[in-house]
Amino acid sequence: MKKFRLVQIIFWTLVMLFISTGIAWSADLDSIVGVQKYDRAIHIMAMLLVGFGFLMVFVRQYGRSAVTATYLLVSVAIPLYILKDSLGIMGGPSVDIDKLILAEFAAASLLICAGAALGRLKMSQYILLGILFLPCYAFNEWVLLKNGLGLITSGSFVDTGGSIVIHAFGAIFGLGVIMTMTSKNEFDLPIESDATSDRFSLLGSTVLWLFWPSFCSALVAPELVPHTAINVIMALSGATIATYFASTLLRGKISAADIANAALAGGVAIGSTCDSASFVSAFIVGVLAGALSTFGFAVLQPKIEAILKGRDTCGVMNLHGMPGLMGGIAAIFVVSRINIGAQLIGIGITILIAAIAGFIVGKIVSALGRMPVPYDDAAEFELPMVPALGSSAVAYDGTEPAKL
Repeated sequence: MKKFRLVQIIFWTLVMLFISTGIAWSADLDSIVGVQKYDRAIHIMAMLLVGFGFLMVFVRQYGRSAVTATYLLVSVAIPLYILKDSLGIMGGPSVDIDKLILAEFAAASLLICAGAALGRLKMSQYILLGILFLPCYAFNEWVLLKNGLGLITSGSFVDTGGSIVIHAFGAIFGLGVIMTMTSKNEFDLPIESDATSDRFSLLGSTVLWLFWPSFCSALVAPELVPHTAINVIMALSGATIATYFASTLLRGKISAADIANAALAGGVAIGSTCDSASFVSAFIVGVLAGALSTFGFAVLQPKIEAILKGRDTCGVMNLHGMPGLMGGIAAIFVVSRINIGAQLIGIGITILIAAIAGFIVGKIVSALGRMPVPYDDAAEFELPMVPALGSSAVAYDGTEPAKL
């Protein structure tokens, strides 16, 4: 009897030990996953501030404004999105780090949208654009990914890395904005770049290229992170190679703008299927996206702008819009047992919401007036004086010389 009781005590002691160890292991595993997500979240923040910020300084006299606008837009988007989640509006994750990552996705889409109208908005208008954009973005995300309004069953729309929800939405929204924000003078005014602005733009592109795997794998299951990251690198590599050949073929020489932008189109297009495509499929998607994006910059952009009567400063439709839509459609051919109806409906809903909301928001933002001098820091920034020959100094914007 005593032996039996001793065996029972040992048995239950071991059971409790295993249970407590399992709980501790589970807690440790959750903590490790959270730290890994934090690392990727910081990578995404580098993309937002350094990558997007410097990518947009290609406009020769608008570098200070482009970087400052990037700061402001990110600083508006992230708190607003986290506040939305904290209030339980249109759903939201319970894990804090997931809230931050989703807020960064929203900020990325906002920066894409703002790139279309870059150079023609006052700083106050960028802030207003961010405030008005976020509810529209969150609504579209809720409808597509969280069964909002019961239109699309949760999980049936495939868009892991945001080809549609983030990239295509931001680009089409931006096109809606510029339809109301481009005057004839702005439409005819050339957007100038120089060697320095091109170098900074290429630096921003490099940062985006480097951290794009973290962007697409930020919220995938831990076991899928390596496969997802490799897929993104394969797609970016394919797009970069295709951009070189397409740029040379279409223009005769390599365009720095094509390399800085279209080389990233693979990351945009592979987003929808980044966790499920094969490496070969990812490379092919990247090649097609790079060629499509370069063709957009070299051939289609003037035609699209003429139709819309709006100037797409950063060519967001070429980098984010068309490759994003292509990526969403590619999922139909790449993902097995995909719900084709849900995928096409989701793409259609995104186009509809983005275009209509962008046009309305553009009308509201334009009510605050226009930049007195587009594409020029001097409109809102105090510019330092640079020494001229002799004893005078000249402002960077070439205005009145001042005696030293």
